[in-house]
Amino acid sequence: MATKDKQLTVTLVKSKHGRKPGHAECVAGLGLRRIRHTVTVADTPQNRGMIDKVSYLLHVEEQ
Repeated sequence: MATKDKQLTVTLVKSKHGRKPGHAECVAGLGLRRIRHTVTVADTPQNRGMIDKVSYLLHVEEQ
């Protein structure tokens, strides 16, 4: 189960352009703007769902 203290570092490694609109929205929802942009997000079920949907575009590390 995810807790508030856990964080995930998410990096966009492939372009979001030309993808399905829902996938591009998930990338934007995670706060990623461009290739090799890295953000830290909370480890919540909502964020995990977005990450799972576009996992082929991302590199994820747990902290």
